[in-house]
Amino acid sequence: MRKQDDNVNQSGNHSNKEPELLDLVHTVMHQYRSQQYQVLRDGPHDITHMESKVLGFFGHHAGATQSELAQHSGRDKAQLARLIKALRERGLLDGEAGADDRRSVSLSLTAAGQAVLRTLQQQTRRLNARAVAGFDAAEQKQLLALLQRVKGNLDNRP
Repeated sequence: MRKQDDNVNQSGNHSNKEPELLDLVHTVMHQYRSQQYQVLRDGPHDITHMESKVLGFFGHHAGATQSELAQHSGRDKAQLARLIKALRERGLLDGEAGADDRRSVSLSLTAAGQAVLRTLQQQTRRLNARAVAGFDAAEQKQLLALLQRVKGNLDNRP
């Protein structure tokens, strides 16, 4: 069987032109995310980017509520409710109803959720090191500064 190329992020233009800067940044992030979650796709937990963000939040804010996550992330409460429900059903998040208000549920990672988060964090460290392999400290600092400038330019809308 022939290997198929991933053409999701390929433009229709197949000339020899260098990719535009932000197209290249997008492609790099697509590669990064794909490799980041590959370690979990091969195991029992296939985690999406948003699910990892939810696990990360509750990993750092054990006992927080869905409302606190919504306030922190700026995401839609209904979307977060679906994510939290799915993570609870998969045994990655656990909840405890509040004593004063049974509708307010304090959420925290289960042991399985902590293991998934640790795996993601380890994979992130490996990928970060691999991504800048061969860069000296000054080059890494320069790359970071340049990307922060690009982000700042995009943050400042006209």
